[in-house]
Amino acid sequence: MIFTETKLKGAYIIDVKRIEDERGFFGRSFCQKEFEEFGLTNDIRQTNVSYNKKKGTLRGMHMQLAPNEETKLVRCTRGAIYDVIIDMRPDSETYKQWIGVELTADNYRMLFVPEGFAHGFITLEDNTDVTYQVTEFYTPGAEKGVRWNDPAFNIQWPIEPVVISEKDQAHPDFVDEREVNTGKLLV
Repeated sequence: MIFTETKLKGAYIIDVKRIEDERGFFGRSFCQKEFEEFGLTNDIRQTNVSYNKKKGTLRGMHMQLAPNEETKLVRCTRGAIYDVIIDMRPDSETYKQWIGVELTADNYRMLFVPEGFAHGFITLEDNTDVTYQVTEFYTPGAEKGVRWNDPAFNIQWPIEPVVISEKDQAHPDFVDEREVNTGKLLV
């Protein structure tokens, strides 16, 4: 596998290293030893599948809070998505910064999402499947979300969403905990 660290420390784009011949190619999409070499958590507890009927379906931005934080390994297995993560770690140099990566069934690219990141995606094709392996069980009450279009993050989505759940639309404006704790923000 080919690991490329993004500008957000701990977040990696992972490409399959292809060994090609007349049959097609062979490659790995997961190897515990290789993940360990990069210091990446790989204790997978759950694998989730998201099927999305329509192009422009937006899911996100989701995360779980401590002690139920999770890492994710995300791959699009049919269709295409624009996958977005936001660094929500208040002590990080890239706090509140985001990246977007196009993941498609054809490029076999994956995104490793560390603990403390919000995650979401928009589908770029009808009938898109997304699979993600997570290191923590889903824990109701530990979930948190930020709104996909919150001006605090200014995410540049490649297309306008046409399908968003009520829950994802209802997240309140983001409040920067660092500013609240230092008195810079009047609440």
